[in-house]
Amino acid sequence: MCSSRKILWSLLLLSVVEVGLGVASIVLGAVGISRVRAEHKPQQGDASPVWSGLCFLVCGMCGVLCARKRTGLIMILFSACCICGLIGGILNFQFVRALNKRPESMHSIHLAAMTLACLGISSCTLSTWLTCRLASSEQQRMFLEREHSLHHSHEMTEKEVLDNSSNGIPQISYNGHSAASP
Repeated sequence: MCSSRKILWSLLLLSVVEVGLGVASIVLGAVGISRVRAEHKPQQGDASPVWSGLCFLVCGMCGVLCARKRTGLIMILFSACCICGLIGGILNFQFVRALNKRPESMHSIHLAAMTLACLGISSCTLSTWLTCRLASSEQQRMFLEREHSLHHSHEMTEKEVLDNSSNGIPQISYNGHSAASP
């Protein structure tokens, strides 16, 4: 089983990759929009790399936050961002694929945008899986801490009961009944 530390480092690395993919997708989308505006009127889907890039960027930043603070709320937020990034990447791929069928399309930019979308989809999927593993690991750690705390608390209670019943005087037991020794 993977340790929590390895999961955290993997999640942090993957989140940094998602931030990079987001920035690259935004830049590529901006370049694509400027080239489209120079040639003809922008159409639906021309800005989809920018939007999916924003989704990947937010997902990556939430992943870095999740790797630093492992609270349940942040893990849920990160999982939701990963799902949004996954949906944004899929929509981006579909829009760019439709744009690529046009005769005057910019094939190299569209191919790069589809490649970034596929990488973003993959990283969001892996991040979601790692977050589930991290949540499971954290839950197990908290359960063990609680178990240890309850066990320690039970031992302390037994010791207090023994200390209070003897009042500092050793007890002698006769057939199940205790009597104070002289």
